[in-house]
Amino acid sequence: MGCNRSVPDRRSERVIKAAILIQKWYRATMARIEMRRRYSLSIFRSIEYADEQDQLQLSKFFSFMLDHYTNLDSVSPISTSPTDPQVVGECLRITEFEEKIDVPDSYYGPRLSFPLTVGDANALIHAFRNKQRLHPHYVLQLLCETRRVLKLMPNITHLSTSYSKDITICGDLHGNLDDLLLIFYKNGVPSEQNRYVFNGDYVDRGKNSLEILIILFAFFLIYPNNISLNRGNHEDYLMNLRYGFTKEVSNKYKEHSTQILYLLQDVFSWLPLATIIDNKVLILHGGISDTTNLDFLKALERNKPPKSVGGRHNQKEGISTTGLSKHTASKHDAGKTQHDSSLSSTEPSGSNLPAGPTQEEWKQILDVLWSDPRSQNGCKPNKSRGAGCYFGPDVTAKIFQRYNLKILIRSHEFKREGYDISHGGKVITIFSASNYYEEGSNRGAYIKLDPELIPRFVQFQSSNHTRRLNILERVGTIESSALKSLQELIYAHRSELISAFAQYDLNGTGCISVPDWAAAMESVLQLELPWRMLRPRLAQMNPDGQVDFMSCFYDLKMDQPIKEAQPALVETLCRYRKDLEIIFNIINKDNSGLISLEEFSQTWRLFTSHLGIDVQDDSFDKLVLSIDHNKDGHIDFNEFLEAFHFVHRVEEKANS
Repeated sequence: MGCNRSVPDRRSERVIKAAILIQKWYRATMARIEMRRRYSLSIFRSIEYADEQDQLQLSKFFSFMLDHYTNLDSVSPISTSPTDPQVVGECLRITEFEEKIDVPDSYYGPRLSFPLTVGDANALIHAFRNKQRLHPHYVLQLLCETRRVLKLMPNITHLSTSYSKDITICGDLHGNLDDLLLIFYKNGVPSEQNRYVFNGDYVDRGKNSLEILIILFAFFLIYPNNISLNRGNHEDYLMNLRYGFTKEVSNKYKEHSTQILYLLQDVFSWLPLATIIDNKVLILHGGISDTTNLDFLKALERNKPPKSVGGRHNQKEGISTTGLSKHTASKHDAGKTQHDSSLSSTEPSGSNLPAGPTQEEWKQILDVLWSDPRSQNGCKPNKSRGAGCYFGPDVTAKIFQRYNLKILIRSHEFKREGYDISHGGKVITIFSASNYYEEGSNRGAYIKLDPELIPRFVQFQSSNHTRRLNILERVGTIESSALKSLQELIYAHRSELISAFAQYDLNGTGCISVPDWAAAMESVLQLELPWRMLRPRLAQMNPDGQVDFMSCFYDLKMDQPIKEAQPALVETLCRYRKDLEIIFNIINKDNSGLISLEEFSQTWRLFTSHLGIDVQDDSFDKLVLSIDHNKDGHIDFNEFLEAFHFVHRVEEKANS
């Protein structure tokens, strides 16, 4: 005789089944969201590294331009360095210049007097929190004083936990003032009892790089023995031109920006390269290589760029301590399978830099500022960035044994949680810029290091707006921004991609298989992205399961108000828009935005010739003449650049 289950038992069973189904649905949904987040962050990172490769090409071009440009004076100040007489003289004159800048009674911002006090630093924080701006008189005065004190600092700063309970280490800030203020709110401002190490990349990308520098320099002047400021790869003039800091200074201090930028270039060159805590913890911005020598780093002249030989380069000793180093690295990468000390010259091909300390100095600084850890053993050139190296656990173990170290703390890499631990706990990456790629893309973090040298991580995110969004909205915002950036890059390589697609489309149908489409995308863009996964977001399929490859370009168009610009020329100008902006801002010494037609055409031809860009001269000549609206022999370059930008069709429809 069977046993009938009661109604409550059957209800309980249905409830359990429903709960299991809901749980499965939830897990599947969260997995899809996580997948979208991961590929979005992969897109951002790949495009960021590709942009650094473009920066490498630009560095090569400047070296080329110094040998071919007919008017070298128009290349200043990028062709000079803090050790060149022109810059030294300029920096020496800045002190006198600053004294002549009157501070009017109508100025209600902070008024600094030296030596600075904690009250001065707090006044700066209060002013910047309320969107006030420091008067240029005080900016120049602060930078001059910072340079004076930095010159007294060694290349490698030593700190000890015996004087305080612990030491706080912060990573990249990249102009995000809110992150710095949040760190100070959570952890306290620097003091004799509250010591800090800031590990480079204070500037670029964000909107408040200068405010961050001013605050950090102020605290450094007050507590020079309790706050350490390491140099990052973005504390560099050429990097600042590309990633926004130069423009920020020019916009905020139009009349005095030239003096401020000259002085900042010199200050950056004097920033220490590393910090060591209790002789056990090495802190530097990028990383190490199999030839890193701390004793050599301690002895080199950090403020001097590497020397080159022959012709003009004896006078123009280098464009940028880290900028042209990428030029050196690329040549080195092409001819070497191992990361050794046989670096090439900064000269164009055909010149050879003689062996000696200059080569080693170049390589040591390059590795410290640009290298990244990897899980594989060995040391190889960092081809993703175009500079520095990838170093494995064996390289870390070797340098730890040589110098009796316990931990290597570095920054330089975006980390979603704000930090990362690798090489068996020996290497820590700390990244303090939250919302780096987009609102909600990542947390920032800092490290508290106690006398036992046990790291404690504190995470944060400086956005109230992000907290109001649910996880689906946050990931949707990140994904949308990443895909827009990727689509713009795809459109900028339209001609190359169409040629690559055509190799698989033997019958001229306009459609190819998904694997062929993915292979073509990677062959042209070389971003190492999961193209098959991204295909639904980038291209349409036909009923036969083939990819309509021209649909990659449907969501974008080029704003093309100038009829004389041929489609191929528009694409080229768009692709190299950022490079051209840097080049012509260098030529435009008076910041007028006006470039002579002769300078414009000559530099464009040098640029296209050097990079092997195939553009018809007659179409470019017509374009140049058409944008000289008043026929005075000059063009407004900013207006010219604005004419060549992408229009997202979806946004255009939404705004119409």
